[in-house]
Amino acid sequence: MNRWQQMYEQKLTVPEEAIKNFVKDGDKVISPLGNGLPPGLISTLARKIKEDELKDILYIDALNVRCFDIIAPDIQGKLTGGTSYVTPVNRWAVNSGITDFVPMRFSDSSRLIVEENVSLQGRQTKYHKINISMHCVSPMDEHGFFSTGTNPDHSYAVATQKYPHKILVEVNENMPRTYGNNHLHISQVDAVVENNLPLFCLPNIPVTKEDEAIARSITDHIPDGSCIQLGIGGIPNAVAKFLGDKKDLSVHSEMLCDSYVDLYYQGVITSRRKTYMPDKWVATFVFGSQQLYDFIDENPLIYMCGTELVNNPAVASLNDQLMSINTTVEVDLSGQCASESIAYRQYTGIGGQLDFVRASAMSKGGKAFICTYSTYTDKEGNLKSKIVPTLKNIMSVSRADVQYIVTEYGIAYLKNSSINMRIKKLIAIAHPDFRDWLKFEARKLTI
Repeated sequence: MNRWQQMYEQKLTVPEEAIKNFVKDGDKVISPLGNGLPPGLISTLARKIKEDELKDILYIDALNVRCFDIIAPDIQGKLTGGTSYVTPVNRWAVNSGITDFVPMRFSDSSRLIVEENVSLQGRQTKYHKINISMHCVSPMDEHGFFSTGTNPDHSYAVATQKYPHKILVEVNENMPRTYGNNHLHISQVDAVVENNLPLFCLPNIPVTKEDEAIARSITDHIPDGSCIQLGIGGIPNAVAKFLGDKKDLSVHSEMLCDSYVDLYYQGVITSRRKTYMPDKWVATFVFGSQQLYDFIDENPLIYMCGTELVNNPAVASLNDQLMSINTTVEVDLSGQCASESIAYRQYTGIGGQLDFVRASAMSKGGKAFICTYSTYTDKEGNLKSKIVPTLKNIMSVSRADVQYIVTEYGIAYLKNSSINMRIKKLIAIAHPDFRDWLKFEARKLTI
């Protein structure tokens, strides 16, 4: 047994003891997104809060898909919770006031969490810096390092901060070991627990005929040698489906999804012409199938690091021909996009959408596509237009930032276009049943 193995054995414990020994009243706790969240540690933390063994705890996460205890109603009022990205799991908690929502771009999240006051539920002065981070990690290697695997995201910067803090890790043999700037050494860690739960896998998202129509419009504008950033959902999956005839694509993306692997095996993604970190797929989190998690495991192609680098527009834009492909909920006639809320009820979060819209604009030959279906059906069964005279939802991407808007009826390039031209272009890609209405509403608005 070498020095690092001895240290591992000394720090190995169970979640109950780890929380008891290292989390105190008034502590500020953060965990990563998605599969980076350590369910054993967080569930134990939630139970101790529920049973009044811990008080005045601040807890921050995002994209929680596998630990529901921490947002359960029975600990309402017993902790201060915050998130910057909402999922179906915690949407009700945010919109009922149990969990506070912090609007922030992912490129800013690490810096803001480490350097700035955390202001949740009016308690800014009491909580300053996060002092505990909890991570799901891969098993330790022979050199004493754990990989944060699928999720360095916003939390790795907190774990490596310079001021005093505690690091608790939950070792999971199912967590892939990835390369990049995402490792924690056993000497940095305060407690180790083990928990080999399967990772959460995204269900297959079917591609609709609307997705395919949108994808065809986009792929015509993507040249060989482009660097691709895909969001989540049917539209990005469809785009990947229609990229099969492209050559020498590369990857710099907030999230890695299965579509990249499909394109890699088709010989489409080679990274040969990548201008920033050539030959590497750069990302900050991975979310998809078990096959995707197996693909990234000890794969030298993959370079995982924090949001402060991956999502930074100044860094991402170093990739020539950066193509950003994301989705939105609603677009108004000036080009403003609402991507994260339904009225004032939080639905998701801005995440990295604005980061990559701006990065693509700064990139040599870059393009940013924001996609939406032309219509939706409301609760009463009425067909409604997603292109509207004025936004009813919170704006996520300003009209000055927008480049391309895409629906199943076509593509509109809005950059440097006047308001009048934007109206004409957007009405042309709206659902035909709503085009006359949009013209009428535009006249009412005197635009």
